[in-house]
Amino acid sequence: MKRKGKWILGVVLSAALIGGGTGIAVATSSGDDNETPISGPALEKASAAALAHTGEGKVTDTEVGDEEGYYEVEVTLDNGKQADVHLDKDFKVLGSKVDGGDRPSDKD
Repeated sequence: MKRKGKWILGVVLSAALIGGGTGIAVATSSGDDNETPISGPALEKASAAALAHTGEGKVTDTEVGDEEGYYEVEVTLDNGKQADVHLDKDFKVLGSKVDGGDRPSDKD
């Protein structure tokens, strides 16, 4: 991640922590410069769909045009694992993966 991206992400995450948690930390930057983050109303809808699917956690990254769906939402679960939730254009869940290959419903 470039220095500017890290700075922006740090400011946004700090603001999210100070403002209280709604489960959506934010996803404005990603590790790969070729990935486009979800923005605007689509970010809210995608985040809500992913959190409803996982049942817990905070959104920590997003991507439009993911290879496994139209949207990808990364959720850091309460146990520290990360779940990647893949959505179609209508924000319907296509599938998900948790660190280690488990599904969110298989949480430890």
